[in-house]
Parts: sequence; C-alpha cells; structure tokens
Amino acid sequence: MATKLPRVDVVLVGFGWTASILGHELTEAGLNVLALERGKFRDTVPDFATTHIQDEYKYAVRNSLFEDPARETLTFRNSIDQEALPMRHLGSFRPGSGVGGAGVHWNGQTWRFLPTDFKIRSHTEERYGKNFIPADMTIQDWGVTYEELEPYYDKFEYLCGISGQAGNIKGEIQSGGNPFEGARARGYPLPPLARSAATVLFDKAAREVGFKPFPCAAANTSEPYLNPLGVQMGKCTFCGYCEWFGCGNYSKASPQSTILPVLLPKKNFSYRTGCDVTRVNLDASGKRATGVTYVDEQGRGFEQPADLVVLCAFAQHNAHLLLLSRIGKPYDPQSNSGVVGRNYAYQMTSSVDVFVDGLMNPFMGAGALGQACDEFNGDNFDHGPEGFVGGGYIALWTTGGRPILQNQVPEGTPKWGEGWKKALAQNYLKSASIATHGSVMSYRDSYLDLDPTYRDVYGNPLLRLTFDFHDNEHKMSRFVTDKATLIAKAMPGLRSLKINQRDGHYSIVPYQTTHNTGGAAMGSDPKTSVVNRYLQSWDVPNVFVMGSTVFPQNTGYNPTGTVGALTFWAADAIKNMYLKNPGPLIQT
Repeated sequence: MATKLPRVDVVLVGFGWTASILGHELTEAGLNVLALERGKFRDTVPDFATTHIQDEYKYAVRNSLFEDPARETLTFRNSIDQEALPMRHLGSFRPGSGVGGAGVHWNGQTWRFLPTDFKIRSHTEERYGKNFIPADMTIQDWGVTYEELEPYYDKFEYLCGISGQAGNIKGEIQSGGNPFEGARARGYPLPPLARSAATVLFDKAAREVGFKPFPCAAANTSEPYLNPLGVQMGKCTFCGYCEWFGCGNYSKASPQSTILPVLLPKKNFSYRTGCDVTRVNLDASGKRATGVTYVDEQGRGFEQPADLVVLCAFAQHNAHLLLLSRIGKPYDPQSNSGVVGRNYAYQMTSSVDVFVDGLMNPFMGAGALGQACDEFNGDNFDHGPEGFVGGGYIALWTTGGRPILQNQVPEGTPKWGEGWKKALAQNYLKSASIATHGSVMSYRDSYLDLDPTYRDVYGNPLLRLTFDFHDNEHKMSRFVTDKATLIAKAMPGLRSLKINQRDGHYSIVPYQTTHNTGGAAMGSDPKTSVVNRYLQSWDVPNVFVMGSTVFPQNTGYNPTGTVGALTFWAADAIKNMYLKNPGPLIQT
C-alpha cells in the first residue's frame, strides 16, 4: 500500500532542463512545486570538479552520468515481424540520469528550427505536391509556428548565455551568421567562441565550393556572463570535456549553472531524488490526474497528490509513463489509429574524416565549437530533383580530441597493434571530422508501445521501440554526405579523406545521437497528436508533457534549443491561461 503524502500544486516528473525551467516559472507564479527525480543529486561543486570530471574512461566509456540499463531499459526491433529484445548496454543513445538530466552532459550545440520545420506537411504539399510525401510517412505540422516561438527561443538563449553570430535580425541578413535562419528579434547574448584551427580550414574550404559557413551557436560561454536570473557564468577554457561530462568551470549552460542557484533556495520549491515514478494517477472519470505514484530507493511506495502533473523526463520515458497510466489511446500501426507512441523518430548522421599537412590541435576544444553550413537543411534547397523530404547541416566540430574515443585514422589502417598506433601518432594533430546531422521523418511503422514479454523490477511492461531507417533518410544522408565530401576535398593541405556513411538497417548498438523524439506528438488534431499546441494532454487537461517526445518528426538540428523554447512557451500558457481557467486550453 502506497503512503499518501500532502498535496502540492504541481509535481514535475524528472528534474532536468524542462523541470528546472518550469520549476522557476511556476514558483514565480506563486505555486508550490515539487520535482521527483529518479537519479541522484548533482551540482557543479563537488560533482563536476576538474580534479575528477575529466576522466574519459569513467564518464565516456563507463557511462557514469547515464542511465543504468540493468535497472531501466527498453526492448528494440527494426520491424513489426521481429521479436524485440532488451537493450542490455547503452549504445545508440545515452539518456542522462540525476538532477540536471542530459543538460549536464550535452555538448551545448544550440539551434533554432527553421520556420518551415514547424509546418513541414503543409509546406511540403504546397511546394512539391501531396504525392511528394510517401504514403507511409506520417509527418505533420506542429500546431505552433516559429514566429510564435521566437520570443521563447530568445529567452532560452539569454538564460544560457549562448555564444554565436546572428544571421537574421528582424528580417535583415547579418554578415557572418547563418543566412537561412528564421528572423530573430536580437542577436545572441555573447559573441562566438574563438575559432579553432580546424574550423578556420573548414570555413575556407566551404567558401571555396560556394557555401556560406558560419560559427555555430554554443552554450559554452565565450566571455564571463551574468544571466537574467542573476547567475554568474565563467568563460570557457576549451578543456575539451563537454560531451558526456559535467562542466566544473560554470561555462557550459546546464540547470546547475543557470537556474538551480536561484530555484533551489525557494520556499515553495522542493525536490526528491531516488524517486521512480511508475504511474500518473487518474480519478474515476479518467479525465483528471490526481497526482503520481512513485517508489523510493528503499522500495517504498508513495502517492503524491497534485493539482497539476507535468512529465519532464527523457523522451521515451514520458511516452512510457503515458502508456502505463493509460492517458491517451495507444498507437496501433495495423489500423493506423491511436496516438500514444506514434511518430517516433531519431536522426541520421555521417562524417568525412580529413587528414591534412597542417596542425589542427584537436585537444583545444569545446562542446559546441564548430563551423557549419546550412544550405542543405530543412527546405533551404529544392528537394524536387532529389526525391526526399528533410535535410541536414554540415559542420566541423572541435569538441576535444580526447585520447580514448576521439581519434581519426586513414582508410586502410589496421584496427589494432603497431600499425594502428603509428597511424594514430602521425595523424592525431592533423586530422578532423566533418559531420552531417540529418533529419528523420516519422512513419507508420516507427513507434513505441508496451512490450508483451519483458517487464521491469516493478512488474510493469518495458517500453518497446520499433524503428528503422527508410529510403527517404538514406537518400537524404547520401545527398548531404556528398556535399560534405565537396568541402573535405577543398580543405587546405588535404592528404587523404575517409567517408563514414550509414547504410542498411538502423542499429541500436553504436552511439549516434541522444536525439530521440516523438511518442507524444504535439499538433492541432487529437486524432494524430497526444498534446495540443500548448503541450497539454487532449485527454487529461491537468497533464502537460515536455521535451522532444512532443516533436511530430525530427529535423536536421540538435533538439535542446527547441525543447527550451517549447518549455517557456508551455510555462507561459500554464501561468497566463490554464491557472486562470483550469481545463482544456483548446476546445475540441
């Protein structure tokens, strides 16, 4: 029997970026807010101290900041006719665990989605015709526009102290920025990071082949920065330990370095760690949430009553909890009906390794120190002759050159032994990788549901992921990789290059990105979406869902900037609409 606890106004499930933002916004509105986090508490001091955080083996190889698949995992298959098996080791993606979530270990690569990304189906049909979209592709408009989200993108960028060069301010193209981006009200709060040797060479090569490269926006501070909440951040030292590591220098934006110093002392905010939420509880009508049930580290069950429940966990976990709680109709690929679990998507990447005569010094890097080209992302080019939907950016990142996992060796190098060591020594300072970061569309046969066989420690069905790359994505990736190869061939002092192209079926084993999306898509039609344009459940109005789980499909960009913008957008709707008149914000 679960112990019933005193009621709170709001319970947040998870305590990463989205919960931190909502915690601050809703406590400012006077609400009593509680965050429940499955993992441990972590803070810059002492958890991210440079005396130990820059341990590649512990954090990047042994996954110290991530979920333990022995305790929390899912099952996977490529197609509906296969048997799904549990993921026993973290591979293709690495969900964070603990306070701060993935906001602790992300690189800081921060993008705004294109205006056309938010209306991809209507825009694609208008420009290319309805027949251009494959029959099994289930892409849909988001129900919100770029123009509506622009002020909230701005708010997230200024919270984080983003370093970058604007490309479009109020419709005026800015020299040196991304000329393809949507119009913004003002520039970034900080100038771009200092360029690395490799990004300078990439810039020269990209311009030589006719592209318009620009410095990537970075949640790594180029200068000391005091954010709007009064939290001081330090200047990035280019230590090269951002991805999969916490930042001990207060120079990579995370909940710990931007919000928590203000949020945690508030009397109307509290949090509990080691709390595994297993259900959103509903009343007898099934139309109103009464709170959540969770299990603590001692295995004790608790019922936490709340007037408002907000799911702020990782993408798949939000969808899993909705399915377990029977909120919304589960998706059925056979009948193409239902919504929860529908429109799962991912991303498709490739790279071109380059080996040059000059020094590149890859160890002097930051998570989002990069130079990019955006000509082939979204609908920035004519897709008609190419026959696919979507696109991707091309970038050279200097993220660190760490000794175990970050190294490139030329084609034909032995996999181990003296020959491999020699090639690594000869090329370590003179190599870099040009990456492509591509979109993945949603399809009828890519979805999440409850596994009929495997169960977790509480006896609940594991989440089952059914997903594979489609021909559309392979076409897109080959197209963008060819463009990246053009740049690679123009790199000054080029000696050789190696193309790393993903072909065949999706594999859950090698790491790719932790940019999982979908399962609780947002939209304007309850028949094809789980939440409305304000991220409110169509079925249970006092439940809201945050994060990339609401993306109806995935773009070619990293998701965090849009996750942050959507969180501020939803927080505004809760404060200024829902609290004044609790109930559905959109009538159906």
